[in-house]
Amino acid sequence: MTHSVTRIHRHGASLDTLSVVVPVHNESAVLGEFHRQLVIALEQVPLLAEIIYVDDGSEDESPRLLRQIRLGDTRVAVLELSRNFGKEAAMTAGLDHASGDAVVIIDADLQDPPQLIPQMVEAWRDGFDIVTARRSSRAGESLFKKLSSKLFYRVLAATSDVPIAIDVGDFRLMSRRVVDALKQLPERNRCMKGLFAWVGFTQKELSYERAARHAGTSKWGFWELLHLAFDGLTAFTWAPLRIATLLGLLVAVGALVMGGFIAVRTVLFGDPVPGYPSLICVVLFLGGMQLLATGIQGEYLGRLFIESKQRPNYLLKNLQPASDLSYSPHVSKGR
Repeated sequence: MTHSVTRIHRHGASLDTLSVVVPVHNESAVLGEFHRQLVIALEQVPLLAEIIYVDDGSEDESPRLLRQIRLGDTRVAVLELSRNFGKEAAMTAGLDHASGDAVVIIDADLQDPPQLIPQMVEAWRDGFDIVTARRSSRAGESLFKKLSSKLFYRVLAATSDVPIAIDVGDFRLMSRRVVDALKQLPERNRCMKGLFAWVGFTQKELSYERAARHAGTSKWGFWELLHLAFDGLTAFTWAPLRIATLLGLLVAVGALVMGGFIAVRTVLFGDPVPGYPSLICVVLFLGGMQLLATGIQGEYLGRLFIESKQRPNYLLKNLQPASDLSYSPHVSKGR
């Protein structure tokens, strides 16, 4: 059930609200420091604030620490999912329960700086519906991860039917109408980066240098990143199906040309020695192309199968709402 605090009246004035959604999965080593820095950043924002931590089935001390943080800060709400549904589902849960006029999504690992939130709010007050943050550098990451991330963003942007910003992650601010638009999208296989782009609206981009993790280890290994890449490519484009079709056409044309060449050569010069090695190579190549095309079709078919079940994106185990909101009266409220 979504709690609602969209407009709070204090001293006869209607004040805007800001929701901060923080997906959490096994981040006990950094949660305390993250919340401290987030509180400092929110003190610079002239808005009522709520902080929504979404515990995505953590197996460490994160649930206990989140409960402690909530007891010490009346703005904090904690959503505990029934198991680990993945970051996309955790962000969806946070957006479903966020009630602010503007909503910020930020990871808890401190690679995305909470100090950028006041600039995001300022851009939103200037009229932009979405304020994204582009990573100008990525400290503390391996060369493989940097290169694979660059390749992923560029392939996704090149093949998607909607323009997707390069090197822009989930850290962003969205207006209420953008959040309401996202909540209308029912798909189960969710690539949030694509969904953020699909809804449109006016956007502004800020740049920042992404820091290394403050503590703990990344939850995104090779297979997790590969799964995310498949989800992104199949959720927003049928380019892989087109590529499979073009490859099939190219191989068929090549085989036709090669067959004609062999026929002419045999008529003119005979067929001295059968080419078994080359025949095996051609057969294996064609077999590999067929398996690739079948696998691509299977990826799309599997996603249709999941969508047809109409299962919810997540299940809540526990909801601990915020008990109050906070406002910094010393900060100017000018629009």
